[in-house]
Amino acid sequence: MVKNLLTLLLATSAIAFQPQTLRACTGITLTAKDNSHILARTIEWGGSELNSQYAIVPRGYKQRSYILGGELSGMEFTARYGYVGFAVEQKEFVTEGLNEVGLSAGLFYFPGYGKYEDYDVTQKTSSIADLQLVSWILGSFSTVDEVKEAIKNIHVIGIDPRASTVHWRIADNTGRQLVLEIIEGKPHFYENKLGVLTNSPGFEWHITNLNNYVNLFPGTAESKSLGNIQLNSFGSGSGFLGIPGDVTPPSRFVRAAFYQATAVQQNTALETILQSFQILNNFDIPVGIEFPLGKVPASIPSATQWTSATDVTNRIIYYRTMYNSAIRSFNLKDIDFSKVKYQVYPLDQVKQQPITPVKIN
Repeated sequence: MVKNLLTLLLATSAIAFQPQTLRACTGITLTAKDNSHILARTIEWGGSELNSQYAIVPRGYKQRSYILGGELSGMEFTARYGYVGFAVEQKEFVTEGLNEVGLSAGLFYFPGYGKYEDYDVTQKTSSIADLQLVSWILGSFSTVDEVKEAIKNIHVIGIDPRASTVHWRIADNTGRQLVLEIIEGKPHFYENKLGVLTNSPGFEWHITNLNNYVNLFPGTAESKSLGNIQLNSFGSGSGFLGIPGDVTPPSRFVRAAFYQATAVQQNTALETILQSFQILNNFDIPVGIEFPLGKVPASIPSATQWTSATDVTNRIIYYRTMYNSAIRSFNLKDIDFSKVKYQVYPLDQVKQQPITPVKIN
């Protein structure tokens, strides 16, 4: 465990000093006609494999937070609610998850803009590492209002001050969604009525930036005259001509917002889950584009290491990975969190995309 933590500290420290390294996450939100609320997201890291795992956490499970320097002596917390979480690097570092009462929480990279409060040893028992905040939220609360109130009583800190900060998306089964950003040591909550989240800059900046794309619309632009010639679209979809196509957080935010807003509303939760994966196909990032030619540091299939979709209404969380595009799921209603044992397993038992040959008679 200590070795893994030190590896993560080195990796996250390297992130802080390599601005070209990809640290991307893209989140969207959809609602089915049956009023099921779906939150989906990607997680990217092109520098190495994230050792991604899923954790089944029962009620009553106790955890303790890491503090500055990696010492395991921070805030202790016990799960009131059971949950399923997806972790990176270490089982304690849950980055996305869903609890048994329908609360969803996930972290997104937020480099260069967030700033946690400085660690104070006298507040050690109420200090929690940023990478463990999702676990605390999922195990402790049922609504976004409960989270908003409880944040006032804890201190969110970084394990290594050189590493990137993060911000969080939190939603409950009513469909209400908040973004939490810690700026100059103070928590700031934003109502996320749009339901989209990426990375830096701050959430309010991204919302304002959408005004730069007021000219975009679904469909095809009408033919127009220019002097003595006629201008026609080369193909369908020209109403989105000018939408940014790069992988920076502002561009991904704009694309996600317009793809989400123009998606045809589906009848059921399952149809909407499948739709969310289709939309997020547009945000898969191949390894290589974020590094100079010949300097890709890792041989992995994709910088988009996994994609998840969470049905907070029906308490089901789904995922697929860079190794296996088949969608897998956990139905939390089928798990007895009063009896299940704490367990952690890799997201992929076999790291190879399965291929089924077609038999010809």
